[in-house]
Amino acid sequence: QGQLVESGGGSVQAGGSLKLSCAHSRYTYSTYTMAWFRQAPGKQREGVAAISVLDDGSTYYADSVKGRFTISRDNNEKILFLQMNSLKPEDTAVYYCAASPYSGNWRLASKYNWGQGTQVTVSS
Repeated sequence: QGQLVESGGGSVQAGGSLKLSCAHSRYTYSTYTMAWFRQAPGKQREGVAAISVLDDGSTYYADSVKGRFTISRDNNEKILFLQMNSLKPEDTAVYYCAASPYSGNWRLASKYNWGQGTQVTVSS
């Protein structure tokens, strides 16, 4: 009932691109918001992007990734994506897929259920 499975992480050079995927077809809890968070060593987990699932599909981004990252969702296949372009070394982190039954502040990590994470490493 609670599976969020990320894939697509890896190592790239600065300026490169990666596309993360999160399969959630077996995640049966009510979901209002889906998001991507990341956590770098020694830092708190931070919200990267979110998408509203039950209403108009509004998207939200952290200022640090606006214009470079795009969150999207395949409703039929139940896959969440994060297209990451123009990657920078400071984007290096473990990226987590997250799902929440709540609306409101999408950056509030405590309201989410989590995947296992996938490592993204960007070298200069």
